[in-house]
Amino acid sequence: MDWERNYDTTGRTIHTVPGRSDELTQVFMQKVYMWMTFGLFMTAVVSYFTATSQSLITFLFVKNGMVPFFVLVVIEFGIVLYLSSKMRSMNINPTTAIAMFFVYSALNGLTIAPVLMVYTKESVATTFLITAGMFGGMSIYGAVTKRDLTELGSFLRMGLWGLLIAMLVNLFMRNNTMSYAISGMAIIIFTGLVAYDTNKLRALGSESGLSYDQRDNLAVFGALILYLDFINLFLHLLRFLGKRK
Repeated sequence: MDWERNYDTTGRTIHTVPGRSDELTQVFMQKVYMWMTFGLFMTAVVSYFTATSQSLITFLFVKNGMVPFFVLVVIEFGIVLYLSSKMRSMNINPTTAIAMFFVYSALNGLTIAPVLMVYTKESVATTFLITAGMFGGMSIYGAVTKRDLTELGSFLRMGLWGLLIAMLVNLFMRNNTMSYAISGMAIIIFTGLVAYDTNKLRALGSESGLSYDQRDNLAVFGALILYLDFINLFLHLLRFLGKRK
C-alpha cells in the first residue's frame, strides 16, 4: 500500500464506514503499540545478555574484527527493505511479518549492545524513560491533532536523508563536534517523525476496505516504523544524556 495515499491493493479509493472508523482505528493502533512494545522488549533482552556475555562480545566485535557487526547491519537493512516492499504489496503472511519483525528486533539488540556498554546502567535507564516520555507525548499529539502533517512529513523525510549523508561523511572525518551536531539534528527529526508517523498510521487504521490479514500486516509495519523512531531517538539522546563509565 502506498504510504501517502489511501488506496487498496486494486487501486480503488478506500472509504470509511460511518460508526466503524473509531473502532477500527482503536483496535489497529492497539496492535501497533503492542507489537512495538514486544519489539523493544526483545531488543532490550538481547542487548542485556549480549553486553553481559564476554564470549559473545569477543566473537562479534573483537576476535573477527567488525565483520560480524557489519553482516548483522546488512541483514537488518535487508529485513527492513523486504518488509517495506511486501507491506506495500500486501503480499506477505501476517505470521511471517511478525516473525521477521522479532528477528529484526533481536538483531538490533546485538548491534546496539556495544553502544550501551559505554554508558552507566543508570544513565541508560534514565535516557530510556526520557525517550519514552518524549515518544508518548509526540505520539499523542500525532493521534489527536487535526492539522495536516503532510508538509511536516515531507520536510522531515528530506532532513532524514541529509542526516544519513552527514553520518556517512562523519564516518571518515570522525569529528566529535560534528557527531554531536548530527545527534542534535537527529533528535529534532525523529521527535517530529513520531508525531507524523502516528498521524499517518491512524489514518490507515481508520480505513474499512482492508481484510483482516492486510490490517494485521499494516499493524506490524506500523510497529516497525514507530520502533525505528523510538530506537533512533533513544540512541541520539543517549549521546547527550548518557554518562560514560
